[in-house]
Amino acid sequence: MTKIPKNLTDKDMFKDYVEDMSIEDHFVRAEQTAKKKRQQEAEQPVPAELTRAGFTPQLTDELGRALLQLKMELFRAGVKSYTFKIKRDGESIVLTPKYKQ
Repeated sequence: MTKIPKNLTDKDMFKDYVEDMSIEDHFVRAEQTAKKKRQQEAEQPVPAELTRAGFTPQLTDELGRALLQLKMELFRAGVKSYTFKIKRDGESIVLTPKYKQ
């Protein structure tokens, strides 16, 4: 027969007790894991293939050459600080340099 000690605090009575995981705990943990996974997937950048959808290597090369020509013309004109502004006008996409001061 084991003798039960008296006058113990709640903390002392439960100090070696380890609670088994309940079904509720499993569901909560699974929900947290799923939420964390969704957040990580949302934070990932859009794959490059998706951002260049419809661009063949030839189109990409032509666009790169046209941008290089524009940059060289801006450099010759003495403009060294600029960004590009992109607008959509109907079926056309217009790229214009925006000068920084």
